Amino acid sequence: MDQTHSNPNPTAPASGHVADALADFTTDWRVLLLCLLAVPIGAIGAVVAKALIWLIAVMTNMAFFLRISSAATLPQDNHLGWWVILIPAIGGLIIGLMARYGSEKIRGHGIPEALEAILLGRSLINLKVAVLKPVSSAISIGTGGPFGAEGPIIMTGGAFGSMFAQLFHLTASERKTLLVAGAAAGMAAVFATPIAAVLLAVELLLFEWKPRSFIPVVVAAVVAAVLRVPLLGAGPIFPVVAHAALAPKALALALLVGIGAGLGSGLLTMLVYACEDLFPKFSLHWMWWPALGGLAVGLGGVLDPRVLGVGYGTIHSLMRGELVGTALVGLLFAKGIVWAISLGSGTSGGVLAPLLMIGGALGALIGMAMGAGDPGLWATVGMAAMMGGTMRSPLTGMIFVLELTHDLNALPALLIGSVAALCVTVLLLRRSILTEKLARRGQHIAREYSVDLFELMRVADVMDPNPPIVPATTTVTALSDRIAQGDPTVSRRQGTLLVDESGRLAGIITRGDIVQTLRRDKASATVVLEAGETDVTVTYPEETLQDAIGKMLKREVGRLPVVERADPGKIVGYLGRAEILAARLRRHEEEERRERGPLLSRQKAAIASPEGSG
Repeated sequence: MDQTHSNPNPTAPASGHVADALADFTTDWRVLLLCLLAVPIGAIGAVVAKALIWLIAVMTNMAFFLRISSAATLPQDNHLGWWVILIPAIGGLIIGLMARYGSEKIRGHGIPEALEAILLGRSLINLKVAVLKPVSSAISIGTGGPFGAEGPIIMTGGAFGSMFAQLFHLTASERKTLLVAGAAAGMAAVFATPIAAVLLAVELLLFEWKPRSFIPVVVAAVVAAVLRVPLLGAGPIFPVVAHAALAPKALALALLVGIGAGLGSGLLTMLVYACEDLFPKFSLHWMWWPALGGLAVGLGGVLDPRVLGVGYGTIHSLMRGELVGTALVGLLFAKGIVWAISLGSGTSGGVLAPLLMIGGALGALIGMAMGAGDPGLWATVGMAAMMGGTMRSPLTGMIFVLELTHDLNALPALLIGSVAALCVTVLLLRRSILTEKLARRGQHIAREYSVDLFELMRVADVMDPNPPIVPATTTVTALSDRIAQGDPTVSRRQGTLLVDESGRLAGIITRGDIVQTLRRDKASATVVLEAGETDVTVTYPEETLQDAIGKMLKREVGRLPVVERADPGKIVGYLGRAEILAARLRRHEEEERRERGPLLSRQKAAIASPEGSG
């Protein structure tokens, strides 16, 4: 039994078989069913990732090279000249039409929509979104949109996971697990980063830390990563020459890069939503906004062709330290501005690849300004920091970049950079670039995970050990008079427990029951057992508050008698709403009340005492 709380009731069981009834986790055997269902979801995620990448390649070839081919190619290698301005605009127009006449949910970068489905939509995503999202994203990226494939694949993989889950009799929480499993599978397949995909699920999508959800997500991500090899090839997708073990000076510079990335992340977030606020000021239907954003992308592509498309080649060049000087400055500002305008216009695409590019350019610039060698290292640290700070997912950012490069020696610097960026952004910004979109729709998301207080505490920790009790033969009028006179044994509670002649639990009567009975003609002759409830739901001292609250909600009652499990007729306490709120107040005081610890208090007392002065 948990010994962190005192037991106010000496009659409550405290050892033996009672303690064995409580477990560290609430996961049951249904987790194996979810794991079984996660296997085909992982396979589906890998196939969808392959289809998305293939479709992006086809669209890129059609848009910039006027040919039907799925060969990997880069938009910046086109020879269209100034005509390139029109390509992203045409792509934006098509996306606007798809959003207006298909589904508005395809607008944006995908992750907020996945969060919305998880938290507010009972993890239900329809087939239309599952089909239109990857197609619209492929059109957007293939026509030069400055986005990545991760947002669309997370939304698409999650949509297929949700639809597959709807074929079975599952709870909304179980559907959420399979939706997130599909999202993680898609990310693992696209980037060959199964560990980072799982961490993204934990830090951003699941909103819980439970084996019931964690294990199936791992299964789906691993299956997708295994199938990626025959479908897309083995990782890493951005291999670099491993760095030597980093010195303390390098780690200090990683801290500086992280702080810079955190500040840059805040500026990027503000820029994106400033652009989003700008488009409604145009006297045009929102369907036309992606086309306007596309014109900005096309113009940026003329000035710096590297801003077009996903930019994986540019990201790899940054990691290898091949971009320096003014090239970094131009890339940083061009990519950031073009991406913010395009994303603010409501087109379809992801945020991760642009964050890597912008963070890499910023990190390399900071490294050069500090006179440090190897700009590739600082670009890599900047990528992890920008991703960790902007998405508020530092572990994901760190491991994602590690899996992209397989440079294990850079891991301490990646950790420092991503956590430093997180610290800056959580102190300066109320919400991330992902949750701000939902906040603008009137939805608030809390990103801090903690163990539920009600799952930690037991009923015995908060119950009233002196419950209001009256004999079952008491008349309703007699009990009413005692309550009216302020009898402390019965007036302080909304409910009163009823006992038989041997003192064992017989029922419960509430004040509502009393009022209803007093309205009848023969109320004076009615005993409380007749007016109250005899089919009583009870709780036990060793049960968690969470279990007890679940019973209250299921039976729609506000109070429970507490009885011994081995002897259900023996009353040992009373649990009402007041006790539950008192438990919450205790945790609130732990968070808010500031006081000196007992160790320092004892030291001061010893110094002040005569013995201490001697």
